[in-house]
Amino acid sequence: MENLGNGGHAALVQLQAYLAQMDLSGETRLPPERELCESLGVSRGDLRKALAILERDGRIWRHVGKGTFVGSGPIEETIGISEIASRTSPADVMRARLIIEPEIAREAALHATLDDIAAMRQSMAQTRVAETWRQYENIDNLLHRQIAQASRNNVLLGIFDVLNAVRRTVVWGRLRSDGNRPPTDHHSFTDHERIVDAIAERDLAGAAAAMRLHLQQVGRRLIPLHEAAE
Repeated sequence: MENLGNGGHAALVQLQAYLAQMDLSGETRLPPERELCESLGVSRGDLRKALAILERDGRIWRHVGKGTFVGSGPIEETIGISEIASRTSPADVMRARLIIEPEIAREAALHATLDDIAAMRQSMAQTRVAETWRQYENIDNLLHRQIAQASRNNVLLGIFDVLNAVRRTVVWGRLRSDGNRPPTDHHSFTDHERIVDAIAERDLAGAAAAMRLHLQQVGRRLIPLHEAAE
């Protein structure tokens, strides 16, 4: 997948999920950029990078003075993600994550650079000050992809990207019942610290176990309560 930087890639994933859950019969106009930024929890600069990629690939088209439109025939990748998501439950997503992401964390513990670890720690700090759940989910998405990038395995990274796009589509629009933003004692904060600490310490088994424990906790909250993925 094209290197857009972490922010641009996160915006692309969020935008793909947003498009996949829309009714795309006929020509559909997207909301203005300001509204999209608020809905997706991304900056305008990162949103424009994502829009440029989709326009280049023929997924959207722009009409000066009228707006940005999704055509009647989305590209194969978007159709594939949408079709998979339409046959996928949150439980299916969690089982797939439990198979794949602990092993990705194991590989990250073996291959992560100091820059990788610094980027993960920066993302963890940003999750703690997120002002909305959407912002939190966007940064959480970045953190998990940073771990996948640190595996230095493009096959694993590609699998993660597809799984993540399906995950975001399946959970898009689910409402939180516990406030407008993550609580200060949100379990994922501690979970993420354990994962990144294990990666930094080159503890392969510990990184895999910490990721598995994190996803199990997410699953217990996600599936019974139908909350958004964390």
